[in-house]
Amino acid sequence: MISVDAARARIIAAAPQPRTEIVMLGEAAGRTLAAPILARRTQPPADMSAMDGYALRAADAASAQATLKVIGEAPAGRPFPGAVGPGECVRIFTGGETPAGADAIILQEDAERAGDRVTFTEPATLGRHIRKAGLDFIAGEGAIPAGTVLTPRHVALAAGMNVVWARVARRPRVAILATGDEIKLPGDDIGPGQIIGSSGLGIAAYVAACGGDPVMLDVAGDSESSLVDAARQAAGADILVTLGGASVGDHDLVQSVLAKQGLDVDFWRIAMRPGKPLMFGALGAQLVLGLPGNPVSTMVCALLYLGPLLATMLGRSDVGPRAAKAVLGAPMAANDKRQDFVRAHLRPDPVHGTVVVPFAVQDSSMMSTYADASALIVRLPEAPAAPAGALVDILPLDM
Repeated sequence: MISVDAARARIIAAAPQPRTEIVMLGEAAGRTLAAPILARRTQPPADMSAMDGYALRAADAASAQATLKVIGEAPAGRPFPGAVGPGECVRIFTGGETPAGADAIILQEDAERAGDRVTFTEPATLGRHIRKAGLDFIAGEGAIPAGTVLTPRHVALAAGMNVVWARVARRPRVAILATGDEIKLPGDDIGPGQIIGSSGLGIAAYVAACGGDPVMLDVAGDSESSLVDAARQAAGADILVTLGGASVGDHDLVQSVLAKQGLDVDFWRIAMRPGKPLMFGALGAQLVLGLPGNPVSTMVCALLYLGPLLATMLGRSDVGPRAAKAVLGAPMAANDKRQDFVRAHLRPDPVHGTVVVPFAVQDSSMMSTYADASALIVRLPEAPAAPAGALVDILPLDM
């Protein structure tokens, strides 16, 4: 058996370089940038007014009760064509371009106008209420860096930069293959000894949330022909994820059958709980990740290995999983030689603010506790007993 960290490092090292494609900006939310986005214009393109008022030379209204001549106006989108000289001002509106010669704006509520003359009840302050050209970003600069997962905020920023297209990482295509004669899909008729295979849809949802493109294959029965047929459906996928069948039982055929198709196994079995019987290898150019069959083991291993693999293939720097610290809300016994990932929930605490409390039952078949969990407590191999109040490592579960 190898360690969790060693397994994750070997999986990440095997990830191919991101493949890229160009998409319209309106379709880029949630995608990972493969090249930085640079501004194609300067914003604001000129000095602009941040308020409604009067644009003037600050020196002409250094004290209250200064009276100036109004020589025009500058509404948004229609700049004043001339320049402001001594003793002059221009009526200006929010978003209007500051006219040449003006270096301050006095608010309209601090002005008393009569015809083309206006008296100011407040003095001017140099640069006040003027948004300088390039305050937001400058053409050729203002980069959104490669590796960024584009949020609606990034899309709005890029649109303001006059960007139409974005080069993004192509979504890794992930074929998902559940195995076992006992597995039925949700909605199927269930016979004696058969169960619903929930993990496949859970993994598909996880792949999509990570930025991948999931493809659900037909369930493969416990026969060589069924597995071979199912594996052929995965042709063209970047990753084949198998669910169950990778252990050493008489009916666990994934390794032996795929080996005949050219599977090169890097490793299998990891010193962890849940999720010990995990397999990783390659079938030609296709990476193969054999996840355990128990649903909690499946989802925990996806968090630890599949998520980082997808992040690497997308060119992201945050390949995770994201770690944190929390105060333990209940004592935990000493650990054995395997690294434990203990389902737990975060709850308010009057002393510590928040504590993490493990569920009493940790059976790897109980998906209900994983769904209810808000974190996994990480217990290293041979970790000593931990009392309530101890600081422990956790992996927050936010999807």
